[in-house]
Amino acid sequence: MRPNIVSEAGLQTRAGQWWDSIPFLTSAVIIVCSVIYLICLLVGYDSFNEVCFLPEAIVSHFQVYRVYTSIIFHGSLLHVFFNMLALVPLGSELERIMGSIRLLYMIILLATSNAIFHLIIALVVAHNPFHGNEYLMNECAIGFSGILFSMIVIETSLSGVQSRSVFGLFNVPAKWYAFILLVVFQLLMINVSLLGHLCGILSGFAYTYGLFNFLIPGPSFYSTIESSSWLASCVRRPKFILCSGGNPSAYIPTFSSQNSPSGGLFSGNIWRNLSSWMPLRETAAQSTQDDPRYPGRGRTLGSGQNTAVNSDLNLQARLLDDSTPNNPSDSAAVGAGERLSNERWSQANNVVAAGAAGPPLPQVSLSYLRIILISV
Repeated sequence: MRPNIVSEAGLQTRAGQWWDSIPFLTSAVIIVCSVIYLICLLVGYDSFNEVCFLPEAIVSHFQVYRVYTSIIFHGSLLHVFFNMLALVPLGSELERIMGSIRLLYMIILLATSNAIFHLIIALVVAHNPFHGNEYLMNECAIGFSGILFSMIVIETSLSGVQSRSVFGLFNVPAKWYAFILLVVFQLLMINVSLLGHLCGILSGFAYTYGLFNFLIPGPSFYSTIESSSWLASCVRRPKFILCSGGNPSAYIPTFSSQNSPSGGLFSGNIWRNLSSWMPLRETAAQSTQDDPRYPGRGRTLGSGQNTAVNSDLNLQARLLDDSTPNNPSDSAAVGAGERLSNERWSQANNVVAAGAAGPPLPQVSLSYLRIILISV
């Protein structure tokens, strides 16, 4: 007899499942940024001074397009790779809550507010009466990381956690999490725009504290866009999330425990944080409270045995219910079946075993089968 072989999904299948789990807009941003970088790499385009966020060019030549071109261009392969890798969990969670169109509007709003904060700070530093410095006016910022820092602030605020883990090394208060990341990236990496990331954090806090509420339209605005004919092909895609299906009160899962004490060097577990991102063959048991974002009930691996036992019990109950006598003759048969002795039941088992090893048994009447079932 051949042993049972449990085949694991291949790399291509796992990659396909991972990509299918990313919502529409998040995957679209990943595709756009990656394709733009590949085109620049193939054609040898490296004149990022023409598309980056340059305060001097915006103020002097009114090149407003830089506000939006700067977030989709990246300077290196690692730059675009790590930015898009960070976008997957942040954008996916926010898109499932807000909807695809609402998240797109939020990204445009955050990009605009980041640029306004960037311009104001650069102008104040350059033209202050004490010690003016033109360095920030001539700084060229590029990349999606400013939006990512805004998303970090918004996601942390919606999650409601009290502390967050910094790369699994130590825990920090949730309200300081974005600022700690800002300092860590500034110390560990080169050519990092401190002002660009700081403006992203400021925009995230402004959004969470409701300073942009007067700029956020009502649900009818998003419904009108979703029902438009030019967007029908996108709305029909299974990964597209309607704004009406978003749940603003949904809980965003995080990898830091709310009950864990904050502070303490190396209080986090590095391997736990790394393994939480790896695909596992078994998943945890389903919680008793259903998540409104994911309707239905799932089944964990290894729970098939309990399901099989329950289905066997249900089948036996249905058979016993079907065997309820409907006429006097059946009642007599049932009474006779209840008086069967253990010896008679053992003989019946021997007959069945002999039939499995020898020639086929003769057909048994339905009444006799009912007697055997009820006698159990």
